Amino acid sequence: MIDVSESDLRAALHVERWVAEVAAGSPYDDWEALRAASGAAATPLSPAEIDEALASHPRIGEKPTGADAAAEFSRAEQQAPDVDDQHLAKALAEGNATYEERFDRVFLIRAAGRTRAEIVEELDRRLKLDDETELAIVGDELRDIALLRLEKTYGAA
Repeated sequence: MIDVSESDLRAALHVERWVAEVAAGSPYDDWEALRAASGAAATPLSPAEIDEALASHPRIGEKPTGADAAAEFSRAEQQAPDVDDQHLAKALAEGNATYEERFDRVFLIRAAGRTRAEIVEELDRRLKLDDETELAIVGDELRDIALLRLEKTYGAA
């Protein structure tokens, strides 16, 4: 049995409706049951919920501040073999600025398991998308990040 905490859920995805919905189903029989319920509750996220979640996400390429669980997750997720490449850091900073000007929100991507070069490439691709398509991608990325974070917290339970 997995008994989830609201603080763990908020560290995974800071959307109060989602936190309440997933917490209400606790305890879960196993990780797969928690994963299924969490994924379903995050599909789809409304535009307001996406804004709510993004408020707690640092920009890709910037060091997260704070010592809470969400900041710790972000620090670990943004580690990559090319993290010290100054050319990529500049491209990412410029891409972030262009993205924020274009979409009026921070660029969000599941960084875990991706190099900075891959992130810059995906940022460039997504800058060409229409608003509706990009918003749907951000919602999917938030869900995927939440599931990865929950797996790290509860997957071995």
